[in-house]
Amino acid sequence: MQASTGSPLKILTFGAGAIGTYIGGSLAIAGHSLVFLERASGVDELRKRGLRLDLSADSRRHALDAFVIPSSAFAAVSSLEDALRHGPFDAALFALKSFDTAAALEEIKPLAGRMPPVLCMSNGVDNEPALASVLGADKVIYGALTTPVGRRAKGDIVLDKLRGVGIGEGHPLSRPLAAAFEAAYLNPRLYRDALSMKWSKLLINLIANPTSAILDMTAAEVFANKNLFELEIRILRECLAVMTAQDLKVVDLPGIPVRALVLASRLPLWLSKPLLSGTAAGGRGGKMPSLHIDL
Repeated sequence: MQASTGSPLKILTFGAGAIGTYIGGSLAIAGHSLVFLERASGVDELRKRGLRLDLSADSRRHALDAFVIPSSAFAAVSSLEDALRHGPFDAALFALKSFDTAAALEEIKPLAGRMPPVLCMSNGVDNEPALASVLGADKVIYGALTTPVGRRAKGDIVLDKLRGVGIGEGHPLSRPLAAAFEAAYLNPRLYRDALSMKWSKLLINLIANPTSAILDMTAAEVFANKNLFELEIRILRECLAVMTAQDLKVVDLPGIPVRALVLASRLPLWLSKPLLSGTAAGGRGGKMPSLHIDL
């Protein structure tokens, strides 16, 4: 089912974490219909408190208080079978952590024929191919979020800094989704080369995130250590080498000049450090990365 550009969409959202709540909640505020698929404990929280989105960092909204969406304005369920009973859906938003993808696919497999096209917002470069192996490539749309969002609780988020959303072109729903996202103040940008978009987001995610999580150090502490900063540069260069081998290009993402950062990684260390450390700190508002929480 494909909605026209101006029609309200009916969206099935996998996950009500930071990404699912931010994008799904923003769409709900804009008048679209949302069904959240969550673990049972998360469903109880959503039904009890509804959604709360502090979007005051986006000056276009002129919002002095957080948006509160009561649970009566959306549905929250704990199984895909129950979720699909609320359909048919125009699209699904896949907003899970990569380590949850395999379990989600096991639930999707027996119901794949009833699934709508899926916009995958999960970080990493393997989620879309995994979804395509179950749903078919014609039902998968590549996505990338560059807006940093903090999560206070299930369904309760705060916008740290507005950047945007990347959406891969080539699917019939790509442009209608981009139009809906634009109207919901999500700052979408369409990309012809969706794979280059995803790998460019991976480049950004690599800056201080895994090192910070593994060593239990802030990004500032990682970059202050000469040996660790050299390791960060080597990580970026290895990712760039893999991209080159696959004939992928580095592309700028919404709010992030990725190509300039790649050039910075090739500069002498004393020049590249302030540029890369600023990106690491700005990308998550000085907080520890979500990988640290996961680990």
